Formats: sequence, C-alpha cells, structure tokens
Amino acid sequence: MKSYILSIDQGTTSSRAIIFDENAQLICQEQQEFEQIFPSDGWVEHRPQDILESTLATCKKALKSAELTASQISAIGITNQRETTIVWDKNTGEAVYNAIVWQDRRTHEYCSELVKKGHSERITAKTGLLIDAYFSASKVAWILDNVEGARARAQAGDLLFGTVDCYLLWHLTEGKSHATDATNASRTMLFNIHRQEWDSELLALLDIPKSMLPVVKDCAADFGTSAAHIFGDGIKIAGIAGDQQAALFGQACFNSGMAKSTYGTGCFLIINTGDTAVKSKHRLLTTVGYRLNGKVSYALEGSIFIAGAAIQWLRDGIKIIDDARQVEALARAASSDSQVVMVPAFTGLGAPHWDPNARGAIFGLTRDTGIPDIVAAALKAVCYQTKDLISAIEDEGIQLDKLRVDGGMANNDWMLQFLSDLTAVDVQRPSLVETTALGAAYLAGLQVGIFKSLQDITERWQKQAQFSSRWDDQQRTAHQQLWQRSVEKVLT
Repeated sequence: MKSYILSIDQGTTSSRAIIFDENAQLICQEQQEFEQIFPSDGWVEHRPQDILESTLATCKKALKSAELTASQISAIGITNQRETTIVWDKNTGEAVYNAIVWQDRRTHEYCSELVKKGHSERITAKTGLLIDAYFSASKVAWILDNVEGARARAQAGDLLFGTVDCYLLWHLTEGKSHATDATNASRTMLFNIHRQEWDSELLALLDIPKSMLPVVKDCAADFGTSAAHIFGDGIKIAGIAGDQQAALFGQACFNSGMAKSTYGTGCFLIINTGDTAVKSKHRLLTTVGYRLNGKVSYALEGSIFIAGAAIQWLRDGIKIIDDARQVEALARAASSDSQVVMVPAFTGLGAPHWDPNARGAIFGLTRDTGIPDIVAAALKAVCYQTKDLISAIEDEGIQLDKLRVDGGMANNDWMLQFLSDLTAVDVQRPSLVETTALGAAYLAGLQVGIFKSLQDITERWQKQAQFSSRWDDQQRTAHQQLWQRSVEKVLT
C-alpha cells in the first residue's frame, strides 16, 4: 500500500495543500487566497480565522482531488510564513488580535528605542538577528501593550503566542500541542540559537511572559496528531519548518556552501553554513537552517521584502496587467536599452540596507516608456536585490558558484537568465519548484520513515534547467551602477 504525505504550505497571500507520494512526486495541490488587511501605512494584518479556514479547506479539497482518505496519509508536514505573530486565548482558541504579518512596520519606533538603549549587540549575539520590526518579538509586545486586558491575561497564563505553524498545530490538535520547531523559533528574536532555548533575559527585556511560548522541537519530530473529526481520521503531524528553511531542505542544500533563493511574495536567499553560526559583517541574518536529532545546521540569510508582491501590485494596485502569467512575455517585449528602474521598497528595504523608512519609486521614465518596460523593471529589481545579497555573502568569504531557485517566479525563464547574467552565478531550477512544500514533506517523511536519510533526499533532487551568464564585467557593472544610484535615492 502506497504512503502519502500531506504538506501544508501556509503563505503570506494564500494557503496551499500539496499531497506527495512516497517517491516525493506531487500528486495534487489546492490553493486559496485570503484577504490582506492594511489598517495604516506600513501595517499588514491577516485574520487568523482566514488562515485557519483556508488551510483546512485546501487540505480537504486536496484529499478529495487525490481521492484519498485521511487513513492513507502517513504524516502531515507544515511550512509557513515566518515571523507573523498570533496571540490567542488558550481556553477558547480565539485570537485576541489579528495576525501581525512579517511585513508589518508598526513596531519600528519600539525597535529603534531598543537600539538607542544599547541592546543591539546583545540581541544579535544571542539570536543572530538584527533588532527589527520584521521579527515576532516586538509584535508580541505590541499586542500585549495595545490590546485591552491582554497583558493581564498573559500574566495570568491565559494567552498563548505562536508563529503561524504553531497556531495551526494548536488548532489541528485541538489544543493538545503547543509547539514549534527550531527554525520558526529562531525568527522570533527571543530564541538563543547557540543554546537552542528561549532566552530568559530577552523575555524580561521585552516583558513577555514565558508561559505564552511554545515548546521548541526538531524540524522532524512528533508534534501530535490531528483531531480525528477534522479530516475523518487522526493524522500524525511530523515535520515543521519556516518556509525559507523548508525550501533549503527541499532543495537538498545539506552541505556547507550550498544556497537557494526562493521567489515568492518576498525573496529569501539562504546559504548553509554547517555547524558554524557565521556572524555577518553585512547585516545578513544568522539563523537556524534546520535541526535534526538535536543537531543544528546554521545558515546565513538575506531577506528581500518585495518580489512577487511587486507583480501583485502591478496587477491589483495600478492594474497595468491582468494576470501574473503575462509578465514574462511583456518583459521580453521591453526595450533592451531601457533605463527604467523600479525600487520596490513598499515596506522598506531588507538586507543589506535594512531601511524600514525607504519607500518605493520608479526612475528613468520617458515618453517612450511602456508597460513592458515597467514590468521588466519589476523583475529586474528582484535580480538586482539578489545580486546585493550575493555580493554581501561573497564578502563574508563564502564563494557562491551555483544558486538553486524556487517559488512561483522561478518559472520565469527571462528573469532567471537576467539573474545569471547579472550575478555571474549559474542559476539552477529543479524539476519541482514547489520545494517549500516538498521540504515540509521530506521532514515529515523522515520522521515516519518514508525517507531514510539526507542522502536519500539528495539523490531525489533533479535539475530541470540551468541558466549561465552571457554578459561581460562591463555590462554587469553598468547595470549595478544604475541600480545603486536608484537605491541611494530612496534610502532615508
């Protein structure tokens, strides 16, 4: 009898459920978008109920589409939008406030105060992170300080905090399991990545009760069993990782120096640094790549806040395209000598600039500029920002000659060729670009014995296409200078 794994991929703009078989082949997938809430400039929220309901709906649809019952699913793996913060009542399961999304900037001033008070070095040394509104800690503090009665309820032990994986797990197990994994914990700014535990000193600094926090487990572990009535039978939940780390795992980047870049709503480049937690000179993040059998593999990460979200803005914001599938053809139609540059700093700039007050702009418009030039500029912006991250990594003394790519935008050949041209790095696309969901499936499958080892997973990785650079250094330099001039104009 065949074994199947249900992978939950809960993202920033949609929830997806993907079923893989025992050979890591994709059987079917379902997806459901949900509302993005923007209450104020720089604020981004989701309704937790939308996250939960869309997740359950896609899982049930996937089971139906695959003509499978819950009893045929060996395990569930969960991967999720990271840093997004939910606080809920442990008795009712009701959230006390909307989920505050990773992109949200409302706690910028709070974070600036922590910096001014001299906490930067200590927090970075413990967590590998910079003090920034991006991470969960300041979002939890904001909820406790701004939702009436929340702090008192938290101190009384009635409120729980979790990232999205943790919230889903709690609801799937009907409150029996309040847990997360080491990768998600490492993105909260409350977790000591060297000691692999919640840091009491940081909890005290931010005035967050330890009773709110989940148990931290390996990425492949026994996270509990889903309540039988949800899917018709209980299913073991056996793997959890934040989306970018799940993609690193799904891309089989198990050796030090191997890197992947995921192009979804944002873009995240992670390079495996093995058992060494590399301290970055360029404000890259030191993070947990994955943890198996208690052993940590660390990683360096560069975060770009806006990638696919720029295409979404072209479609939904200024409405110059009808469908994201149009962008590759439009980019090919753009003028080859166009000087149009988009800096998509809609919610600030991430690594290596870390400027939360930067705002987006389009430069170089002329009377000849058309929609294709603007679309191409949006795609080029993703590549320019990736180049910034690669340059920073190489300046840390880590040489990159290959980059494995995934995410929805990785299907765009024009963009991947431009990326290789610009970076002088071979860009490799796997045969399955759904590597985030695949990574969660691999973790769950490892735990229940479907996959035997990391070597077993490595042998399953297949290259579908490779893009190699066609430019000389002069062309690269000209493009890079054009980008740098544009970025300098939006930095605050």
